[in-house]
Amino acid sequence: MLAAISENECALRERRCIATGAVLPEDKLVRFVVGPDGAVVADLDAKLPGRGLWLSADRAAIAKAVAKNDFSKAAKAKVAVPDDLAGHVERLIVARMQSDLGLARRAGLLAVGFDNVLRAFDAKLAPALLIEAADAAPDGRRKLDSALNMRGLRLGRIALLSRAELGLALGRENVVHAAVRPGALAERLKLNASRLAGLRPPKEQGSAQNESEV
Repeated sequence: MLAAISENECALRERRCIATGAVLPEDKLVRFVVGPDGAVVADLDAKLPGRGLWLSADRAAIAKAVAKNDFSKAAKAKVAVPDDLAGHVERLIVARMQSDLGLARRAGLLAVGFDNVLRAFDAKLAPALLIEAADAAPDGRRKLDSALNMRGLRLGRIALLSRAELGLALGRENVVHAAVRPGALAERLKLNASRLAGLRPPKEQGSAQNESEV
């Protein structure tokens, strides 16, 4: 089941994809710039100097852009494109999300583990975002869904990172569930998760795996 990611409450600017011509919000696109060495560089924060070259966060669009030399056409100059551009961008987004999860943990904005997530639902300030391992068993998801429905809560949800990726981000093993409090980090996690969803095929929920968390 593909991760359900809630719509970002903040209005996002729209840009045109250099490969497809589609006009999309920035959470569906990745900005690139041409570096001083003539190489294409992914700019996840859209802050690097230079003319932005916007490309859909989608493997088919990236393959089309590379095959048809769309970066050079858009930049009006010969540019170098990294090998396996889609994989490169996917790894950058995963690393950014892991970094933001680590920041949220250190700032006290993250509840980790099934029981802690349940308790967070009853806090005065409810979480904005629910994180679930892509390879988690479905039973825990059903229980959390039931708890959310009982409380009338509607949270964004990301289920794109594996247990191993979540564990690396948070410095502990077997992380299956986490919840992020509202704020800039939660919004950036939503934005990058929306991009990652276009680059990473959905994984089947690992019902045979042990759901216990440490």
